[in-house]
Amino acid sequence: QVQLVESGGGLVHTGDSLRLSCAASGRTFSNYAMGWFRQAPGKGREFVAAINWSGTSTYYPDSVKGRFTISRDNAKNTVYLQMNSLKPEDTAVYTCAAVSRHLLDYSLTYYYDYWGQGTQVTVSS
Repeated sequence: QVQLVESGGGLVHTGDSLRLSCAASGRTFSNYAMGWFRQAPGKGREFVAAINWSGTSTYYPDSVKGRFTISRDNAKNTVYLQMNSLKPEDTAVYTCAAVSRHLLDYSLTYYYDYWGQGTQVTVSS
């Protein structure tokens, strides 16, 4: 079993930066690929970023590519999402997730085994 707890969300202005953290506990963290997803009010869950078990491969949709960076520190059992140049469209609840196997498409929520409760990010215009 893996527990995931996000932190670092808050209220910022357009162009500001935030770094989200996802702390994992339980089963060996390094065995899991990690993803970040977000959900805005009235909309479905959207893929934001993913990173493989070793941290050597990352994945982003076009909506955040060049602005967001996912990273992990296996020694600390933590994955991060650095968000720069934030836009109002980035406003959402951000949730981290863990998956124990290699995926062809890390944007698919179905394959993730564990989910955190989320942290709110609000970007004012």
